[in-house]
Amino acid sequence: MFAVIFKAQVGVQNNQYAEMASIMRDLAFNKYNCQDFVAVTEAGQEVAISYWNSEDDILHWHTDSQHAIAQKLGQEKWYDSYTVEVVEIKRRYSYDTMSVVND
Repeated sequence: MFAVIFKAQVGVQNNQYAEMASIMRDLAFNKYNCQDFVAVTEAGQEVAISYWNSEDDILHWHTDSQHAIAQKLGQEKWYDSYTVEVVEIKRRYSYDTMSVVND
């Protein structure tokens, strides 16, 4: 399992941004096998983490023509700066209160 960590200094994000973000999310899940996606924006900083089964899926996503358009618009309009990190997940732990049995 791999994760892509996107950290950005947010510029102006308008309705066009929201629409593009929705399109990109659908594309990542439906065409490139993205497994999960979470994002938080606070005080002008955005952090988004997406989870993928393989590095190949990430590379294909990165080079998608629609994604390239979104990246260009992001650089021109929506972000002041950003950093992308691709990491391999070696271990994963979880806890779910719904699984806890109380006697």
